[in-house]
Amino acid sequence: MNEARGRLRGLYAITPEGLDTGTLLARVEQSLAGGASLVQYRAKSVAPGVALEQARAISKACRSHGALFIVNDSVELAAASQAHGVHLGREDADPRAARAAMPSAIIGVSCYADASLAARAARTGADYVAVGSVFPSATKPGAQRAALACIGAAREASGLPVAAIGGITPGNAPQAIAAGADMVAVISALFESPDIAATARAFARSFESGSQVHGEPQRRAV
Repeated sequence: MNEARGRLRGLYAITPEGLDTGTLLARVEQSLAGGASLVQYRAKSVAPGVALEQARAISKACRSHGALFIVNDSVELAAASQAHGVHLGREDADPRAARAAMPSAIIGVSCYADASLAARAARTGADYVAVGSVFPSATKPGAQRAALACIGAAREASGLPVAAIGGITPGNAPQAIAAGADMVAVISALFESPDIAATARAFARSFESGSQVHGEPQRRAV
């Protein structure tokens, strides 16, 4: 198994859009300095050349901090930026196609509030699943809500690590972790904070106190 798959735990920082490369990289560096374990780059409305520039810069920063770098949606951008993996939504590539293109990559799959999607993701080669929105989200106010119980259900159905996403703050992150989340995926509460590094440290501390009461998830055979 790829060594990186054992590091799917902690603060999962998801980048905001609409920032120039310098500003974005500075904010990512602050999140990494505060203890982010993973960074996901989103570039839904970014020109391809700029997206590649930004992805490569963030990839380098993550590696220098010992963090994992994941690209949202695009297997091609993930490969070109030497990302550790790719995250797929319901309208993105099939995990099996992503695995064929990037055999050693980490592949994450959004399962929203449906544990059956988590089970299917595991069968098709995912390494982790994402559940949410577990709390009301300012980033996606119309997103389907997923009860905290969905985290444990997805974990049980898939045997994979689970990232909780949606409206997560340092104040409510322990609830998601206690419900079974191995990672908390955060955009607004982190990158809109006046002190990104301090906020990242607050999230990271949630994983240091033994509040993660569930056992180790089963690992899929590879």
